[in-house]
Amino acid sequence: MRMDLVLEIMDVPGQLVSILTPVGDLGANLVTVAHRRENKNENGMIPVHLTLEGELENLNAVVERFDEMEITVLEQDGLVKKERFTAILYGHMIDSDVRDTVDRINSVEGLLVADLQIKLNGEDESTSLISVEFDSGLRDLAYSKFMEIAIEKDFLVIDEV
Repeated sequence: MRMDLVLEIMDVPGQLVSILTPVGDLGANLVTVAHRRENKNENGMIPVHLTLEGELENLNAVVERFDEMEITVLEQDGLVKKERFTAILYGHMIDSDVRDTVDRINSVEGLLVADLQIKLNGEDESTSLISVEFDSGLRDLAYSKFMEIAIEKDFLVIDEV
């Protein structure tokens, strides 16, 4: 049996080798790998396309190991598993408790703050770039929850950057 995967990994030395190790260790064969560094996203992540071959239980074990390694599987056999949106928030990020904002987003099943960068401006309002990752099919839920929190905390939102 064959399985096509699209993973998302950091563009750092050794990362590609680390994701290939479980393939052989769990009894699957690597048929193809496409690793295009020029497709790096705003968070320094790049997609890696793998085609694996083996018994279904071995292939599923590889996918489970990727989950354990916290490697995002974006697609499996053409089905999108994870999506992401990135937005800019402007407001009193620190005063409104950044940890609370992240925890509230992460508390929704299937949503995860994947990246958060804050630019502080002394005691003035701050700017943050936030990326929210969510399971396929949850875009409306992710966006509505994100906007609910932003409105409650009086953040200006520049969405979908």
